Amino acid sequence: MIDLKPYAPFTGLLIFGNIENLILASQGAVAHVNPFTLGGLSILAVIIWLLLGTYGTKIAIKYADYIEIFGGVAIIILGVESMLEAMGL
Repeated sequence: MIDLKPYAPFTGLLIFGNIENLILASQGAVAHVNPFTLGGLSILAVIIWLLLGTYGTKIAIKYADYIEIFGGVAIIILGVESMLEAMGL
């Protein structure tokens, strides 16, 4: 059985990061990006984040609080940026 306790501090980033992926995907669809290109790049990004998350957690666990703060701020900034762009501002 897989022990998920080391990943617990990153749960917020996981949830909000997935929401951000949905926002960016919808932004790509609105911009009429080729769906196969968009899907391929999305899968590639998910694989890279999976590898970084899997192997980097042991190193990054002592910095989890800082990573959570910076990651949350980045997600909020990207979300606001995409909403402003969608509204034409």
